[in-house]
Amino acid sequence: VDPSKWVFDIGTGPNGDGWGNNELEYYTDRLDNASIRGGNLVIKAQREKYVSSDGVVRNYTSARLKTKGKFSQAYGRIESRIKIPFGQGLWSAFWMLGDDIDQVGWPECGEIDIMENVGTFPAVVFGTVHGPGHGTIGMGGSYTLPSGRYADDFHVFAAEWEPEEVRFYMDGLLYATRTKSQIRPGWKWALDHPHFILLNVAVGGDWPG
Repeated sequence: VDPSKWVFDIGTGPNGDGWGNNELEYYTDRLDNASIRGGNLVIKAQREKYVSSDGVVRNYTSARLKTKGKFSQAYGRIESRIKIPFGQGLWSAFWMLGDDIDQVGWPECGEIDIMENVGTFPAVVFGTVHGPGHGTIGMGGSYTLPSGRYADDFHVFAAEWEPEEVRFYMDGLLYATRTKSQIRPGWKWALDHPHFILLNVAVGGDWPG
């Protein structure tokens, strides 16, 4: 993985709570968990007993990559061609976080989930935006394949982000639009500043089980 473009998140989260989701994996920067093969980035979640240098023990490993400090942008089209893995308990994501997260925290920094999939729903992907007041709820939509599952082939997932609107696409099909005008009282539209990109495969957690 090109270190001039990507940074690895390591461990079980800043608070040791499975990245706020009770995830079961330990994220590493090993080639066993993230490498380039045939021109593609491969993130590999593995079932293995892993003991970290600080004594944390987990039964799964995986990788979480981000462009924080290397690349961030406000607005535009952000897309990736991805073949996601299949399996109960897996949680794949292609997403963005506000680059001010260290200063203001989450969800004040804003979040755009361009693609999320959990093994419970192998034919469904979700696109969501988050911010203050709608951190755990989110505003989004989903797209279900008419046949098969996402793990069967590559698909292009994209978000088109404008100052007051985010549109979500799967293989060029627009399936959800979320706008600043949909913000409820007490919520905040936190998508008015640069965000960085993340790619990860989580194991377990509150959503996938």
